[in-house]
Amino acid sequence: MPVPDFVLALRAKIGTDELWLPGTTAVITRPTGTASGREVLLVQRVDDLRWTPVTGIVDPGEEPAVAARREALEETGVEIRVERLALVRTTPLVEYPNGDRTRYLDHTFACTWVSGEAHVADDESADVRWYDVDDLPELTEEMRTRIEAGLSDETTARFTS
Repeated sequence: MPVPDFVLALRAKIGTDELWLPGTTAVITRPTGTASGREVLLVQRVDDLRWTPVTGIVDPGEEPAVAARREALEETGVEIRVERLALVRTTPLVEYPNGDRTRYLDHTFACTWVSGEAHVADDESADVRWYDVDDLPELTEEMRTRIEAGLSDETTARFTS
């Protein structure tokens, strides 16, 4: 998976020490004619083959909602509209195979598909698919929590305290 240049520059200075980064998750939905009435777009990650919503790192100076739109286009080729902030939380410590350690402040957004045919658009994903919200593939608890927040009808963001 490509590592942003600014992260590589930081890693050159701090090595594998824990790095605090802002992240974004786009829970992208579109209406369907099924009983649930909508489906969610998921990507299958190349590194571990797990299914997730679109996720990514917020670039320096970039607004998290703008990052969500950018990541959706870069990873799946679709244009989206960010509707609302659904969840803000800190991820558990992530340790990568090379020893790098990172913790993310994730901003999960409820998003709506606007246009474009979903496809694998970069080298971060092995597959991209729409899933009925009532028939999701196996997901980690963390990703289920993000999707649940993005699918909710709540009008305010959830915060973990």
